[in-house]
Formats: sequence, C-alpha cells, structure tokens
Amino acid sequence: MHRDELENHLNQLLDISRFHDYCPNGLQVEGRDSIQILISGVTASLDLLQAAAAAKADAILVHHGYFWRGEDMRITGMKSRRIVLLMQQHINLFAYHLPLDVHPHLGNNAILGKKLGLIETGRFGEQDIAAQGELAQVTTLSALAEKISRTLLRKPMIIGDPDKPIRQIAWCTGAAQGYFDAAIQLGVDAYITGEISEQNVHAARESGVAFIAAGHHATERYGVQAVGDHIAQKFGIQHQFIDIENPV
Repeated sequence: MHRDELENHLNQLLDISRFHDYCPNGLQVEGRDSIQILISGVTASLDLLQAAAAAKADAILVHHGYFWRGEDMRITGMKSRRIVLLMQQHINLFAYHLPLDVHPHLGNNAILGKKLGLIETGRFGEQDIAAQGELAQVTTLSALAEKISRTLLRKPMIIGDPDKPIRQIAWCTGAAQGYFDAAIQLGVDAYITGEISEQNVHAARESGVAFIAAGHHATERYGVQAVGDHIAQKFGIQHQFIDIENPV
C-alpha cells in the first residue's frame, strides 16, 4: 500500500482530530512511498528501530514516538541517532499516543480490559481516556493481582488488603496514576494503571481503594498490536509486533 493511504486510514481510524495531545499524532518521520512490511512496538527506541530495520520494515507503528511537548527541539545525540537510522533506511515512523489509548475497540484500555475480564461501563478523565467497569463476579485483590501477573507476564505492585473483595474497577494504561483521585470518587474497589507515585500509596491506604501498578510498558503492548493486525488484514500487508523488554 502507499504511505499516504496508510496514514489517512490510521488518522481516520484513530480519530486524531478530536485529541489535544502531548505530541504530534500520525506520520512523524517520512520514509519510502510503498509499504509491504509493518513493524509495531510500544516505543520508538533505538533497539526497536534496529530490529525493524533488520526485519526490512517499510514502516514502524508505535505508541510512544517523538517530538514531545517541552522537549529540546534540537536533533542531536540520542534523537539524532534514532532519526538518522530511520532516514538512512527510508523507514516511515507512525506514532499515536492518546488516540491509541482511547479507541473503543483497538485501544490500550479496551484491550487490557478484555484481557483481564473487565466489563466496561463508562469512561472518565481528560478526553475520556480512563475506563470504568466491573468484573463478572466478585474476586479478591490477591486473586486479581495473580490474574494480572499471568496475563501481563509481570508481577504488579499492589497497595491494599489482599483479601479485599473486588468487583467495581477503574483502569487506565501507562502513567495514569494522576487519575487515582477521580477513580476514588467513582466509588470503585480498585484502580489499575501502569505506574505509581508516592502519594498514591497514602491515598490508597486512606481511601480503601486498592491501587494496582501493573507496568507502563506491560499495559501498553496491546493497542499497537491490534491496530497493526487490523492494517495487515484490511490491506494485505505483513505485520509483526516486536516487544523490546522494559521493566517499568
């Protein structure tokens, strides 16, 4: 397929015009016109770019791309090495941040909820990024933590009583610990996100709402895979997800 066709489809699919984001969504680095091999990954790190180049990628799709608000605009050092590699190899880089979190079917929150057996009942937070829902039946915090560990292949950090009954849950992938207070106001039993901050520990203890930090990278591996698979099936190109290990 042509690069412009892929860009237009992704931009419409993920409805990028409705979001106020911290980075540009869409094509960030332009490469060759024709795309036959698409590689997806969480972050456009040098390791991912090198792996994609070795796989003879024509395009890379990521959740965490470049040109973040407030960063140094100069293309030097680490940023230069990454962009030079892309341009030398003529590889297109597509990046979608909030649109990839929010999509109701292919987004990070939607797919994480499905994997954990969460029934979504609503959205909350800035631009409706976070999800609210419930389990089909009551479980304990320790049992939920074990399920998360098996599903994400990473042991989560848990703040709360292991025997606490859990039914109502709010969640938001990545670094969404800032929505914990809003989750508490919803009256949920537990909140799942990727990272935890110092103040979240005290808020969890004092509110009685369990806090589950399941990993920023671990919770955000699924949106890019789903979108990549969608593109491959719709347009008949090859797609491969490459997981660059990250303990955070």
